[in-house]
Amino acid sequence: MKKIKYLILLVVLVAVVYGADYFIARAPIFTGYAAKDLASWTFLTNRTQKDIEKHDLSFFPVNLSHNVINYKKKEVTGTFLGMAKQLAVYREGLGCTLLADANIDSVLKQKMTEPILPKDPQDLYWPMGSKLRDTIPPGVNMDKLNAAIDSAFNQGNTRAVVVAYDTVLLKEKYAPGFSKDTRILGWSMSKSITSALIGILAGEGKLNVNAPAPIQEWAHDSRKNIRLVDLLHQSSGLKWDEDYGDISNVTIMLYEKGNMAEYVIHQPAEYPPDSVWYYSSGNSNIISEIIRRTIGNNQEYWNFPRKVLFNKIGMRSAVLETDASGNFVGSSYTFATPRDWARFGLLYLQDGTWQGKRILPEGWVKYTTTPARKSDNQYGIQFWLNKGTQEIKGFPDIYYCDGFHGQRVFIIPSKDLVIVRMGLNNHGEFDFNKFVQKIVAAFN
Repeated sequence: MKKIKYLILLVVLVAVVYGADYFIARAPIFTGYAAKDLASWTFLTNRTQKDIEKHDLSFFPVNLSHNVINYKKKEVTGTFLGMAKQLAVYREGLGCTLLADANIDSVLKQKMTEPILPKDPQDLYWPMGSKLRDTIPPGVNMDKLNAAIDSAFNQGNTRAVVVAYDTVLLKEKYAPGFSKDTRILGWSMSKSITSALIGILAGEGKLNVNAPAPIQEWAHDSRKNIRLVDLLHQSSGLKWDEDYGDISNVTIMLYEKGNMAEYVIHQPAEYPPDSVWYYSSGNSNIISEIIRRTIGNNQEYWNFPRKVLFNKIGMRSAVLETDASGNFVGSSYTFATPRDWARFGLLYLQDGTWQGKRILPEGWVKYTTTPARKSDNQYGIQFWLNKGTQEIKGFPDIYYCDGFHGQRVFIIPSKDLVIVRMGLNNHGEFDFNKFVQKIVAAFN
């Protein structure tokens, strides 16, 4: 009998030790997630710590992090049982960054100096300004549209819906605590922003997407054959694990590395380029590094998205955040209001032009929506395509930005529509097909 008791005690002890080891190993990831997310939502929006922790940080094991906000220094610290300390800091114009393994002094020196334009959006009509027209275009059934949008708030913790038809913002609705002025994290919709920045540089003749990626570290091995377009297509062949549920390449990159691009650049090749399609946030952050090296000046780089894209199309609220090294986290960290996300979609709906001026080079939108060779028609240049599995049935021309927790910008050329939906749902909790079909049905 005593042997059985000792055996049970030993099993319990092993379980406790294993469990403690399990959480200690993973703690820097979930405390890093909590510190970074809480910092960004706190200093980029008007939400409270209580509200953010109740909704955005309530899932296991992120909810184990003990978080402290220093409003004076604009910092957030996350810890687990007094260990695994992670610090996130805010910089005006560049948002928040997780310090990870970097030095805080160098991080605090980073800044964005480009002025935000237009200066007086309240005096300008949408889409460049904030004034809305009260006319309803012919062929639009507003009763159907209102019903379709209302139904979106009955599922999946929808936070915002914006519908733009041609250049008219027809309808918007927000959940309690959110408004037209609330920035919302787009997560992987940031990849599409990064793609647009590459398009602008390509249009200026500063990058050739079909040339080998300009990464000096790859010059003497097989990775020298990886083209920029292979990174854009998610077909680089680099060894990578995009698993957010455990310790993996992507969670190490986002929550333990101050220089994310450097971490990804040193990943080995697993497959020849353009031979296997695999979705990788690492590819997108290498692309951000390529943009940085192409510009060649840190201050010009930090000003670049604001100067060449956000200001050009009235995205006043947009903040593309950097990692601790100063590299834009082009895979994941863009905050913008739903209206500004709609503006970005409208730029693509208009073939890369804005009020008669070309922002993206001619042919870039078509190039963006051409399927990557190995993607089964579901992915283009950092945009998702509806040509493959057709998540939205009957509309193969749809392409869209797609972010974690159900962030979407749908671009529907055949209907002259841009539909933005922002939320906080797990996979499968929101029916995007039914949502889009109901909205499209309001347009004859």
